[in-house]
Amino acid sequence: MQAIVDFILEVDKLKAVTRKIRLRDSERYENSAEHSWQLALLATSLAPHAPAGIDMDRVVRMLLVHDIGEIDTGDTMAFVEDGWEQRKAAELAAVRRIFGLLPASEGDPLLALWQEFEEARTPEAVFANAVDRAMPVLLNLANQGQSWRENGISHERVVRRVGPPIEAGCPALWRYLEDRLAQAREREFFGA
Repeated sequence: MQAIVDFILEVDKLKAVTRKIRLRDSERYENSAEHSWQLALLATSLAPHAPAGIDMDRVVRMLLVHDIGEIDTGDTMAFVEDGWEQRKAAELAAVRRIFGLLPASEGDPLLALWQEFEEARTPEAVFANAVDRAMPVLLNLANQGQSWRENGISHERVVRRVGPPIEAGCPALWRYLEDRLAQAREREFFGA
């Protein structure tokens, strides 16, 4: 029991990891725990648009653990294009440490879910990655491009970073977002 308590108190630190985007209609920036929770709800809401046969329970569990490494590394904005190899190596070390707080019978399956998400090869991981890439777009659209403008992110960079994974995992969601991103460009929501 103590290992579980130690683990859950360690992951409480995810609430203190500030992301680069504000909550809708708020001056406060979201944290990584809120992000993971919202992704789980978005994924279940998108279930009718998910590929046939998707194990939604697995997707939700994947989304709940996908940012655990940020406890040690902090958040990286989804639209950053450089330094991903070093970033992912640091996150892997972090999740090994954090999931290692649990007995192997409990920690190893969580590490496997994290790695499955990162590799994005299974239908569940491809769908989970689509959901993860979509949420910052949805918040930026709701916030008139707040983090895009603040960080000099262009329309082209957003489409390049999020378009392929969203289209691969949830084509209906990409069709929806593609149109809204074009409208956002016309409304000057982008920073470059």
